[in-house]
Amino acid sequence: YPAKLKLTYLDQAVELDKGEGILLQGNKPADPRDQILLYNYVFFGTVGENRLPDGTWVGMESLPNSISKIRTLATYCEQRLADHFAGRAEQLAKICLAVDAEAGPSDQNADVGMVVPVLPCVPLYLLFWDEEPEDGFEARVKILFDHHVLDFLDLESLVFAAERMADRLLEITA
Repeated sequence: YPAKLKLTYLDQAVELDKGEGILLQGNKPADPRDQILLYNYVFFGTVGENRLPDGTWVGMESLPNSISKIRTLATYCEQRLADHFAGRAEQLAKICLAVDAEAGPSDQNADVGMVVPVLPCVPLYLLFWDEEPEDGFEARVKILFDHHVLDFLDLESLVFAAERMADRLLEITA
């Protein structure tokens, strides 16, 4: 095994080694949940035969045993992003590009559809429909996951990864 494992987490450099533990942008992560997420990622990514993401996107509700996580995902990720970027679809698209996101498949009718690489092998597909006040529609966000995502993270960590993605996108707008 290498002395240090290096990877990218929401466009931030991560180093993991036995002596220092986890460094995020050269510092200990401020939020201990980031450490847990990164350790879980390394653990899940090294057990079994992991299937690489292949762009088959599913909602949280399609993942096994996820019923209890759907509301958490909506509250701490989807609704926060929808509220913050309502009326600002172009800004959301630009900010996604700042974390190395790429345009998602063109078969979606969303105003913004970006695939955000949260971790290697853990892309999240962010779909944003902007508000249409004249028609009474509020802005809406839906996060989709590659159908192989549970090969790399457990459900709890996956929800936290989506929450941290939202935090990072909101941080960049500040």
